[in-house]
Amino acid sequence: MAETVLTNTGLDSFLDGAPERRDPVFVRAAEAVLGLLALRGADRESGVPEPTPGLVRQLLVEDLPTFVYVPPGALAVYPAVVGRLAARFDGGRGEQVAVAVREAAADFERAMTDPGNLTWHRWYASLLRSCGADLADPEDVRRRLAALDGAPLPHGVHRADLMGRTALADVLLAEALTRAYVRDAEAPPAAGPLLTDHAVATGIGHVAAALQDRWTAAGLAEQLAGPYARFAPGPDDFPHLVLADALLDEHLDHYGDITVPVPPPPAIEEGPVEEDANALITAVEELSEEEFEPYGGEAPHLLYVVYRRGCSAESVARKAAEYEDWAVDPAVEDLPVPVPAAVPDGAFESPHLVPLVTELVRLLGTADLTETDRARLEGPTRDLAAVLDRLAATGLVFRSGDAFGLTPRGAGVVRYLLGVRGIAAPDAAEARAWSASEAVAAAVGWPTCVASRVLADWLHARGDTADAWSQLLAALGTVHAGTTDAAATRALLAVLDTAEAPPEALRGALRDPVIGAYAHQALRARGEPSDLIQVGISARALFVLDALPAKKGPLESRRAAFDAAAAAWPGGSAALVRAMRAADRHEAERVLGPLGLAP
Repeated sequence: MAETVLTNTGLDSFLDGAPERRDPVFVRAAEAVLGLLALRGADRESGVPEPTPGLVRQLLVEDLPTFVYVPPGALAVYPAVVGRLAARFDGGRGEQVAVAVREAAADFERAMTDPGNLTWHRWYASLLRSCGADLADPEDVRRRLAALDGAPLPHGVHRADLMGRTALADVLLAEALTRAYVRDAEAPPAAGPLLTDHAVATGIGHVAAALQDRWTAAGLAEQLAGPYARFAPGPDDFPHLVLADALLDEHLDHYGDITVPVPPPPAIEEGPVEEDANALITAVEELSEEEFEPYGGEAPHLLYVVYRRGCSAESVARKAAEYEDWAVDPAVEDLPVPVPAAVPDGAFESPHLVPLVTELVRLLGTADLTETDRARLEGPTRDLAAVLDRLAATGLVFRSGDAFGLTPRGAGVVRYLLGVRGIAAPDAAEARAWSASEAVAAAVGWPTCVASRVLADWLHARGDTADAWSQLLAALGTVHAGTTDAAATRALLAVLDTAEAPPEALRGALRDPVIGAYAHQALRARGEPSDLIQVGISARALFVLDALPAKKGPLESRRAAFDAAAAAWPGGSAALVRAMRAADRHEAERVLGPLGLAP
């Protein structure tokens, strides 16, 4: 029992006179609340831990969701215990704590019911209770646990998630116990120590296990550490998490935020993801050996970049050229690569692994390549192909001639590895279920070909109706508005097949202050009538701004294009610059600044 481990928490004093003292749910909640507050350093001079707003928020939002299993319907008891405890103190403490409880109420309920916060102990306690187990009876817990062999995990949760959360909880509890013991030893409280010397002598791990049992299910910690350890695997059972960490680094390098989603693969083949992931990390570790230099260490990067391409195939030669610091036109670096239906025997040993010069020009976007350049790329391409072939031996990666990518099963494994590190990695069905704003916000950061596929799927899932098109067109004008990404958002119009859009959706967008001119052009291109008068000044200015050759080419061509547009603009160049700046200050500064047209 926790009361025999955490002494002097004032539980008996707190329960004296309380009408709920015979309610086991209330008593259980009181034990946990008083024990955790005391562990966190609450003042016990009065005989019970004194709650403060800061400690109360930590208790409700962090500690209870980490350590304590609360049955359905009993959540409200825990804030009630906190309120009852606070009422024992004068000086407005009760009202301060009541405010803290109200402010944390939604976060408390969300944290307690979030599957992402589950530990092995909290999860098995919930399963045991659903089976009718008496959570206070260790023998009944053991019996019921034996019957749970092969019990399912919560929806969308992997074993690695529960393992990671459990490992974190173990560390946090051990740290809290150690600090409490040291704190009491350095300044002995009048109420007495929380931990006796005898309890600490048995080991902090033993004390922590006793608390876990009281806060989840009696005897559960011993069972999961002993005969049923296979039910709760630890870090050693997940070597592939090293690869998950490497993919996390790749994602943060690219996007800087785990909530920014990677594109959904077009197809995922379900398999034994943990076994496949372990096979993949084995290959990755082998590739770090000297024989696979200089590209062996790039395996995680190769896996990530091909997934970020929406799992469309990449070129071995193009990737090798990037590693060799060759110039690759950004306009072509994300273009998909055709995958040969079959590669003749001996292709791996072919003296012509690099594509022909004409194809190399297309892949790199560089016009002046020669056969000499192609020959210089043979060695790096062959070295990179050797790395990819080792990955392909897992069955999760393929290489066919110059093309390489992830198999559908490999896509599922990489998605799993991204997911266990909290990276937003939707599948196609999840992406189709997004709102229009969510779909547009995600697509802004994706390769053009991938954005085109996913947005088209989003529309098809809604029957390509006028309403669906209207939602998507409106999102293109509102998502990232006023930010540096506004222009990239508008650029997604180019990936949509507006020739298939219902004309009423395009006409409805004519008055949109951002995309109105685009809608006008799309209608005219289809031979549909469109009234330019309906298009506002800001939309017209943006259409002209986005059409200027801003990314490459001599400034003279950009200036000439601007002058031609300004000549037809009411009020001339000064009026056009003002309109552009008002519509999109960031893009106007980027495009017009080099021309000396300070907006």
